[in-house]
Amino acid sequence: MNRRLSLFIAFAALLIFAPPASATIHYRISLINPAQHIFQVSMDVPAAGGELIVALPAWNALYQIRDFAYRVRDVQAEIPGTTPDAILHPEKIDKQTWRIALPAGSTSSAPPDVRITYSIVWDDPGPFDSQLNPSHAFVNFAEVLMYVPNRRAEPCDVAFENVPSGWRAIAELPAGPDGVSFDAASYDALVDAPAELGNFKERDFDESGAHFRVVLDAGNFDFAALTHNLQRITSSEVRMMGGPPFREYTFFFHIGDYPDVGGGGMEHANGTAIAASSIEEATDIAAHEFFHAWNVKRIRPLSLAPVDYTREQYTRALWFAEGVTSTYASYTLERTGLWSRQQFYADLARQIAQLESLPARHWQSVEESSLDAWLEKYTAYRVPARSISYYNKGQIEGVLLDLAIRSATQNRQSLDDVLRLMNREYAEKGKFYDDSNGVRAAVEQVAGKSFEDFFRRYVSGTDEIPYQDFLSLAGLDLQIAKQVTPTLGFWPGGAFGGRESSVATIEPGSAAESAGIMPGDDILALDGQPFPANFTTWLSARTPGETVKLLVRRDGRELNFSIPVASHEDDRYSIVEAPHPTDIQRRIREGV
Repeated sequence: MNRRLSLFIAFAALLIFAPPASATIHYRISLINPAQHIFQVSMDVPAAGGELIVALPAWNALYQIRDFAYRVRDVQAEIPGTTPDAILHPEKIDKQTWRIALPAGSTSSAPPDVRITYSIVWDDPGPFDSQLNPSHAFVNFAEVLMYVPNRRAEPCDVAFENVPSGWRAIAELPAGPDGVSFDAASYDALVDAPAELGNFKERDFDESGAHFRVVLDAGNFDFAALTHNLQRITSSEVRMMGGPPFREYTFFFHIGDYPDVGGGGMEHANGTAIAASSIEEATDIAAHEFFHAWNVKRIRPLSLAPVDYTREQYTRALWFAEGVTSTYASYTLERTGLWSRQQFYADLARQIAQLESLPARHWQSVEESSLDAWLEKYTAYRVPARSISYYNKGQIEGVLLDLAIRSATQNRQSLDDVLRLMNREYAEKGKFYDDSNGVRAAVEQVAGKSFEDFFRRYVSGTDEIPYQDFLSLAGLDLQIAKQVTPTLGFWPGGAFGGRESSVATIEPGSAAESAGIMPGDDILALDGQPFPANFTTWLSARTPGETVKLLVRRDGRELNFSIPVASHEDDRYSIVEAPHPTDIQRRIREGV
């Protein structure tokens, strides 16, 4: 065979057997059993080739390997439109991946379309999970829909079937004419746009050339007030960043009692999903999540690009991606008047108090905390002696960086300029920054001086932070007073960021230790009442000397304990304005 003929045959084979560039992968999700919490999924893959590999992500929405495949049932496959002999037999090759081989001889013709069907069970409230029940459906698609690993870039669409009467559907994706189907440019685009179905409330508004939709799945809350707050937040952050990076953005709110979630939000490129117990909490979370439209979704660390759905994806930059986003949440709330300046000071003081209360700050840097995000699902990790929070320390360091930049430039430049620079140099050019090194380079370019010492000591290192040195740049004083607080001698796992009721740590020599409370005990009741949503608030109302009765479960047995409330001396932090600031201190403080 001559070379020209062999090249022609090879080219012809590519035309026949290669998946077409315009192929669209079709998904259908049936909601026929909402009371059973079962999503029934059908996935049509065109031009599947001689062998088809499909998988379900191992993680999404949280930096945790959660293995969604354990929820999958009844994986089947077939070639539609053929005889029953064309029923295929998916072979599971690891915990989240299936191989589907075509029948012998099928490769002699054009590659067939393959249909995969399965069911998956979800009844966990958003924003980090998916849920189907008689009230509504909330879908994080990466937790429900399989994908073809080597065809993630192909367009896809999803249609909901057997939708309960009266339900509507909404997602931040192009919608089909039936109102319950959506198109996406790729699997990655699809799974970055959750869907809500049900009898939700909806409002919208326009701001700075972008359209905003607000979806509310809630009881009797002041929707108008929430929308007004969002208008102030979006206006401030869009203006600060120089314009919106999208045409449309959707806020999804689930407001009510979410004891297993504790409130929180999940960012998406053109939207966010938020669970909260009140309009005030929803507003505070929205200020954080909306800023993610730039920081992390578009201004993105190289270590998180592209997304790898199969394994942990380590990064040292969550202190900036999440913590500095919290800095801007607090800035936005103060800049818009949703917080007073005193509320801003009080929040910053609480952040400092939290960090200073954690012994782990002496040995875990905020970069290491970012790397260890994948350990947060373990209760024993989230205890004061084991870990710090990249949200907490990152928020503090965002403020300190801002003060240092303003001081170095006589208040001509600020952290705002760093974010805008990174938006121009990375987000708008489709590039990714080199984790902390990229942040430092941007800070130094804006400030016109080296920040090596700051990053070495406080980002990659664990040096004690000289708060007063930084705060004095803005004519602020950090004041520390002693206060006596009640203690039971133990802390639950959720005391530092969640609501889990299992005992995480016991204070040596405490009454809890003497009584026989052990780490891992699941607290069923305190004084005959269910474990409180906010343990810290509940404990603050106790009086030293009184006795608290605990009902716990250990190794399948229920045990009763009585523990006297003791007292503990803590530092109470506050930030106040110095009475006679210099002109530059005043201008830095005012941000002008």
